[in-house]
This record gives sequence, structure tokens and C-alpha cells, in this order.
Amino acid sequence: MSLVVVPVRYPLSKHSRRTLEQAIEIARERDAALTILHVDLYQNGKKTTRMDLKSAVERTFGRLENARYVVRTGFLVEESILDEVGAEGADAVVIGTKQASRLRRLFQRLTDNPDIDRYLRAHLDCEVITVDGARA
Repeated sequence: MSLVVVPVRYPLSKHSRRTLEQAIEIARERDAALTILHVDLYQNGKKTTRMDLKSAVERTFGRLENARYVVRTGFLVEESILDEVGAEGADAVVIGTKQASRLRRLFQRLTDNPDIDRYLRAHLDCEVITVDGARA
């Protein structure tokens, strides 16, 4: 079964809800499992549980089949996303435009290559789908 990963903020922001809505649609179209990922930053000292994340998502979208809820802790959201995508062998990652621009900046610093799609395909064999959160 293929896998779609979608990083979201907790509590769910308007942009996260829009991105998640698209990711749910994409996972259904592809008959794929869905990993809903939230990253707690070490420096913020907040602890979000998987149940917090699951409850927030289910309040908005109802119970999701083939969904997995993951909370990672890290210093950089972008690195944690890459770690999760790589560790899970995801086929696609669905990100909002704000996240995409942060990932581009990170890639420029790390690889001198702002082409996220090409980088992820080369290093993780993963498709990147960017969602415009402004349409929420």
C-alpha cells in the first residue's frame, strides 16, 4: 500500500486544515495510507500527544480509515518532516505553500539546490504535492 505523509500544526491552523483536506483526498484517490505528522519543537517546550492530534483531526474530518498519527520532537520542523518521510518510505508528502518555502530555504542552505521535488525524488523517491492554504 502506498503512503501519503502530511505535516500539520497543532492546534490545527486554517492552513493545516486545508492541507490536510487535500491530503485526505489524495490518499483516498490513491487508496493509500495516510500519516498525519506534527512536530513539537524542543525549544518551545510543548508536548502534544498522538491522542491530542488524533482528536483534533477527527473533530474536523471525522474518523479516517488507514490514518496514522505521529508526533515527533525536533529542533527543525523541516528536518523532522524529512526524517519521517524517509523512515516511512512515503510515496508522497503533501505540504502547504508556507512549509514549501521554508523547505526551499533549508535545501538552499544544505544542498545549494532549492528544487524540493527533485531532491526528494533523488534522495527519498518521494513526490511533493504543494497545497495553497490561502484557498481555505
